[in-house]
Formats: sequence, C-alpha cells, structure tokens
Amino acid sequence: MELDTTTPRKLVGRFLSIAIVITAIILGLLVLYKTNYYPRTDDAEIFANFIGIAPQVNGPLVRLWVRDNEFVKKGELLYEIDRRPYEYALERAISEQATLEGQISDEQRKIASLVSAVSVAKANIQSSRSDINRYEAAVDQARADVANAEEGVERARAEWTYANNNLNRIQPLLAKQFVTVDQVDKAKSAEISLAQALKQAESQLRVSQAGLQSALAQYERSKTGLEQSTAQHEQAQHAVTTLEPLVNQRGAKVAAVRTARYDLDNCRVYAPFDARVTNLTISEGAYAHVGQQVFTLIDARTWWAVGNFREGQLQRIAPGMQADVYVLSKPNERFSGVVESIGFGVTPDEDVIGRLQPGLPDVQRTLNWVHLASRYPVRVRVANPPAELFRVGESAVVRMRGR
Repeated sequence: MELDTTTPRKLVGRFLSIAIVITAIILGLLVLYKTNYYPRTDDAEIFANFIGIAPQVNGPLVRLWVRDNEFVKKGELLYEIDRRPYEYALERAISEQATLEGQISDEQRKIASLVSAVSVAKANIQSSRSDINRYEAAVDQARADVANAEEGVERARAEWTYANNNLNRIQPLLAKQFVTVDQVDKAKSAEISLAQALKQAESQLRVSQAGLQSALAQYERSKTGLEQSTAQHEQAQHAVTTLEPLVNQRGAKVAAVRTARYDLDNCRVYAPFDARVTNLTISEGAYAHVGQQVFTLIDARTWWAVGNFREGQLQRIAPGMQADVYVLSKPNERFSGVVESIGFGVTPDEDVIGRLQPGLPDVQRTLNWVHLASRYPVRVRVANPPAELFRVGESAVVRMRGR
C-alpha cells in the first residue's frame, strides 16, 4: 500500500499562502496606520535664515577678512572700508561743534556785559530820580528862603523908612532946641544902622534868589539826567541779545558728530551672528557702494526642515509635535526636531479656480479626472544641528512621531 505524499505538501503550501496573505494584510494595515497617524514626506528641504551683507558707507575695500563658504563666529571682522575720509569728516564735525560752543560762550559773556549795562542804567535812573527829589526839595527850600528874604527886606525897609522920617522930623527941631543933640545923634545912628540892615536884607534876598535859580537849574539838569538814564536803559535792554539762535544749532551739530561717528564705525563690519559666508562676489580693492550686496550670511544658529505634507495629513500634525529629520547627505543619521508652524496658504491652482483678475473670474472649462491633493509647508525646527552638515536647499525627509 503506497502513502499519498502530496496531501501534506498541499496543506503546507496552503498554510504558507494563508500566512503570507495575513502577514501582507497586517503589514498593509500597519503601513496604513503609520501613514495616517505618523505622517511622512520626502518632499522636504533644509532651510535657514540668511541676510545679504551690504555696506552702509561708500569707499574702497581695503581688507577682506573672510573667504567664500567660510564659517565665521559672531563678532568676527568681515571686511573693512577705507576709514580716512570718515575720520576727517568726524574731526570736522567735532571742530564745528566746538566752534559753536565757543560762539555760545562768547555770546554768553557779551549778554552778561549787556545785562550789567542794563543794571547800571537802571541804577542811574534810580539815582536821577533821587536827585530830582533832592533838588525839588532844594527848590522848595530856596523859594522859602527868597520869601523870608523878601519879608526881611520889607521889614528892614519899613524900619529904615520910619528911622529916616524920624530923623528928618526931629533934625529941624534941634535949631529951636525942641530936641537935644543927643536925640538927633541917636536918630542918625538908628537911621544909618537900619539903612545897613536894609542893604544886608536886600543882599540876602539877592543871594536867596540866586540860590533859587541855582536850585531850579539843578532840578532841570536832574530831569534831563533822568531822561538820559531812561533812554540809556531802553537802549541797553534792546541791545541784549538771545542765545536761542545759537543754542538751536546744538542739535544739528550733535547729530552731525553722531552721524560722522556712525559712518566711521560702519567702515568695519562684523558678523552679527554665527554664520556661513556664501556668494562672495567682491575682492579687496573694489569700490563698495551703499546698499550693494557683497556676500550673504547664512544664520548657522537655527535650521529648519520644511516639509510639504498633503492636506489630508495636516489633521495629524500640530505645533510642538516631535519629528524626525533625515538629510540625503547622511540618510542613516536621524535628527530630532519640533514642529514650529503649519502653512495656511499656497498659491491657488489656476486649473481649478481659474485666474483672479479685475471683473469676473476666468474659470478654465476643463475636467481633471485625477485630482491631486494640495500640499502645505510644515516648518520643523531641528534640535542641535551640526554646523558642518546642513546646507540651505538640501533634500530631506520628515517623519512625525505622533502626539
């Protein structure tokens, strides 16, 4: 009796086929799960911030301290422009500022002198007013003296007239011996004495009148002096100048000095951060122009991988999510990253929505049987990137680790 050996072989083959199918299904489900919950894209590039280095002053490039594609540290000298014209400009600005300060000092002394003259003129006015008051009192005193002298003259004249009349009356009576000689002599003596007293009173009147004239003249001179002092005071006040026109120039002079110093400082340009020099298109001896870029600095401090994910995958991606980054220069080395942001806009497809223009939208009358999903950029910041490995525009692969 012969044994049938084909049956076990069929059973083994059947089990293997079933196992292969189940394994394929499991692997497919696993791939589908990872694809949905751990999005991945190889449509990614390495990106970093970069700035164009352009001079802020004109001049010949006397020294270039870097080479193309060289790595530089923050604060390292990049290039140097001829400083001499800007040193001269700074010296001239400082000299003009010092000249202005000297003019202000001279004007301050001049103003102080003019203010002193105003004070002197004001003091003269006070003195002239005091003189007027004093001479006005002197005029009043002189007028009183004249009045007293006139009264004295009138009294002396009246007494002399009485004595003279008495003498003329009793002198004829002496011959008839109605009066004595002694009485006549006393009458003569009295008449002579009163005549002298009258002359003295008249002389005192003339002196008082002269004093009054002198006092009046001095009073008029004091009034004239007051008018002169007042005029001098007004003239001195008008002569006093102000520092405002000169002081207002201080700001411009200070700004000129600061601008000149700023230009001088910009003759030497230093690296603002750790960076990689690229696109160096100038050499020593060339004339540098303001705003004309001489090379580019790539910021080596921070690197990103920008991956374009399908719109259906964005629901599984969120800022702060951990991610893995691979670069094609070292595909076996994994770099950790963190999702920083997810794009919210891409350029619309004209084949879908048409062209947006003034008037009505221009919609294409076509039908695409295959509709491709839009892709949105997701920015992943690389943690601790190596300075020598990453390059801007380098191809990369980004895989999300999940929430």
